[in-house]
Amino acid sequence: MPVWSQWILIFAGVVAIVLLALFINRQTKVLKRDKATANKTKVFQDERRTSMIESIRVLAMAIEQDQIEYSEACLRIKGLLDHVAPDLLKQTPYRIFLEMHEHMEHMPTHQARQDTDARFVEKMDKERFALEQQHSDAIRRAATAIRHHHF
Repeated sequence: MPVWSQWILIFAGVVAIVLLALFINRQTKVLKRDKATANKTKVFQDERRTSMIESIRVLAMAIEQDQIEYSEACLRIKGLLDHVAPDLLKQTPYRIFLEMHEHMEHMPTHQARQDTDARFVEKMDKERFALEQQHSDAIRRAATAIRHHHF
């Protein structure tokens, strides 16, 4: 084999090694960046979950101390449990949060409530208060249980 072809092969080998080293370096940086992004996302999700659990406990405490309307607390707790532990909504005593939501989901809220006729809102409020009174013991038991539940 002539000397010039040996040098060409050596040069091609060195170029291949350099290109592979650059590729490996680039892929390593991408992997580190992806890992850092995944860690940030996990920390954010963990903090969000902890915040939701704390909100559930605060709402439960507010129920126990009669500082919030039971219907509103049930709707909020149900919404939070949908994200934190949706399977709890199917278990006793927590099922009451889902049941209250199902009984009240036809009722207007927020802007829709403000835009609705006052007599209709009054009728819905009477229905809501009757539901609260009917299920008050179950709601209080569920609030105590959820406050002490280990998530």
